[in-house]
Amino acid sequence: MKKHTHRLPSPVSFRAFAPSPLRALSLLLFSLLLSPFPLFAQYTEADIRNYIETYKEIAIQKMVEYKIPASITLAQGIFESGSGTSRLAREANNHFGIKCHKEWTGDTIRHTDDAPQECFRKYEKAEYSYDDHSLFLTSRPRYAKLFTLDIMDYKGWAHELKAAGYATNPQYPERLISLIERFDLATQDTIAMQLFGDKIKSE
Repeated sequence: MKKHTHRLPSPVSFRAFAPSPLRALSLLLFSLLLSPFPLFAQYTEADIRNYIETYKEIAIQKMVEYKIPASITLAQGIFESGSGTSRLAREANNHFGIKCHKEWTGDTIRHTDDAPQECFRKYEKAEYSYDDHSLFLTSRPRYAKLFTLDIMDYKGWAHELKAAGYATNPQYPERLISLIERFDLATQDTIAMQLFGDKIKSE
């Protein structure tokens, strides 16, 4: 009588289902390129959604007052402040990474960014940072082209912000656009236009 033996499959038999090291690395790099967040980001999706809930009304208000898309303001706030978790946001209420520049006479904080211990603006409240961000964009000639764009064209605004020198990150427009589309921030632009369209369209 023939004996039937049961052998475990050889580990070699599973190789067909496992990606090669090179392919695994390629997949990892591809996923990182698609990610809307920096590799070193310590904030979570919950942080982002909480940030949106906290600041969406202020962003809409600034859209009415300064003609800056609420979606762009929120996306910049999320990206620049790490959804409010960055040191500048926590210790200085600076949500947009705005440096001192020579005209600033308010409080300051030193923080290493493009260079060691750079001077950044410090605000009493986060809302003041939103005010200053709006004034920063509307008062500087290099950002004038932004205000010739359709206020609902968040992609155009994202690319022009980079072209005008707001950020040094080469992927800045893509980061903003990814945040806007992933978290449906353009809805805030639509809400603003529905509620305050006449004011936004007026000069």
